[in-house]
Amino acid sequence: MKKTYLIIIFILPLSIFSSCLRLDANLFNNDNGIKQYLYDDYKGEVDFTLDTSYKIPSNLITEFTLNSQAIGENKSTVIYAVYIGDISKIATDTIIVYNHGNREHNDFYWQRAKLMANTSWKNRFGVLMIDYRGYGLSQGKPTEEGMYADVDAGLKWLKLKGLTNERLIMYGFSLGSAPTCELTANPRSMTPSKIILEAPFASSAVMVQDAAKLNLASSYFTDIKINNAEEIKKVKQPLLWIHGVNDSFLSIVTHGEVVFKNYGGINAVPLRILGAEHGTVPQTIGFLNYNNHLLNFITK
Repeated sequence: MKKTYLIIIFILPLSIFSSCLRLDANLFNNDNGIKQYLYDDYKGEVDFTLDTSYKIPSNLITEFTLNSQAIGENKSTVIYAVYIGDISKIATDTIIVYNHGNREHNDFYWQRAKLMANTSWKNRFGVLMIDYRGYGLSQGKPTEEGMYADVDAGLKWLKLKGLTNERLIMYGFSLGSAPTCELTANPRSMTPSKIILEAPFASSAVMVQDAAKLNLASSYFTDIKINNAEEIKKVKQPLLWIHGVNDSFLSIVTHGEVVFKNYGGINAVPLRILGAEHGTVPQTIGFLNYNNHLLNFITK
């Protein structure tokens, strides 16, 4: 009698393992293939495009380089930055340091930087945005400690221009929540008076578990040790926390709410935006409403 054997092979999708094993690369989803920054003339994909009323005069756009040296490095790395505003007024203006997300470069986030600069009226706030090492024209390869050093290099520059802590606001979007939380919880060159987190992630460990749906230690997949959920416990400065309820990249439940719950201060403003995805908060609630929330928080 011929026997037939049913062989069942369980195959875990390759996409699960590849997405986890390449978590470092995916977390730092940089693009350093550009030759120059184009700002309003950039034709690549962006989350949204503002109308001409938000245009920044060319004399208020300053592109420059900084030398960034991370802990343990024996030489510095050249990174690129752009400042929106009158540099001669940094000593008296309120400045937002915008720490961008994990993909692309400053051109991709240019519309967001313009939106912040034009809160309430034209160029109400100065805005500094840097490209982390390996992003855009910035040299080097992305690393966690390198990212912190890069943002701190921007803070050193502002401090040399006369900025004081009480007029410094740090804004972290997505990946940018890491340097915002780290440098607020463990200050280096400057200490912000307030912070804003939009779509923050809880930790690299949660990112792994969300991606793989496996209860494995994050160290199995990545050496990145970012843990915003722990660092935010040390933060006492006022917090504006913004997260899209429909965020499918960084879940508001497993990431955003965890960060918000762990906040160590007593002055927090939560904004849960119905219908907003990871990169669509400003356009979902409307640019004017978005700016009003920023203005009320910063000036209160």
